[in-house]
Amino acid sequence: RSFAQSLLRFLGFIFWGTAAAQAFGGVLVILMLKNYGYLFQESYLSLPGWLALATAFILLPTGALAVSISVKCSRNKQGTFTYLLLLLLCLEMSSAVLAHCYCIRTSSQLENAVGYLVHQHNWTCSQDPGSSAVDVMQRKLQCCGVHNYTDWIKASSSSWDHLACVPESCCKEKHSHCKGDLGHVGQLSEEGCLKKLEGQLCFAMRYMIWCCTLLSILEFLAGVSNGILMRQQPFRDLNIL
Repeated sequence: RSFAQSLLRFLGFIFWGTAAAQAFGGVLVILMLKNYGYLFQESYLSLPGWLALATAFILLPTGALAVSISVKCSRNKQGTFTYLLLLLLCLEMSSAVLAHCYCIRTSSQLENAVGYLVHQHNWTCSQDPGSSAVDVMQRKLQCCGVHNYTDWIKASSSSWDHLACVPESCCKEKHSHCKGDLGHVGQLSEEGCLKKLEGQLCFAMRYMIWCCTLLSILEFLAGVSNGILMRQQPFRDLNIL
């Protein structure tokens, strides 16, 4: 009993810490999808982020109840605590499954979306840098093209006899005088935008998956500890369940 009380008190404080971690993951996913909203047409992709925020909100009273129960047992508090643990488990599993599915599903969608932006880009050597979504993306991520700078050559094949450059947004930040000239490939970003976008999105999704998995284990321990304490009370006192 004393061990269960100590563990429950410890887990109560841990729940408050994991609430911050869950909130961070949720905000990360929501902001990322908002910043690159022109690449994602489906608004439901941010659902794992909102579920993570809901989880973080519910974790606060759950942690407070865990600490309170460890100090003084109450059948009402223990019953409410059990219900909150079940609710949290449902939210976390839903968030983790959706994050995993979306991470896989959005790979092909990203490639099509980025490729479309590159091929539809009204590009010339004298264009105003940052005037389009693809320029903003390339400057923010320090990338060039879908897979690399050669995608711009394919996209401009009809004008290649007249142009020998890529958009200036492909230039590395340290080369302030770069104009996208293909004669100075070393001044251009080497990685494509698709790989960096996939990396950022999947990092955010995997972060949420690991958080949910760890939190589920902690909640199982909290449930076991609460169950041990509940066994000390007569069954008639647990009618709230």
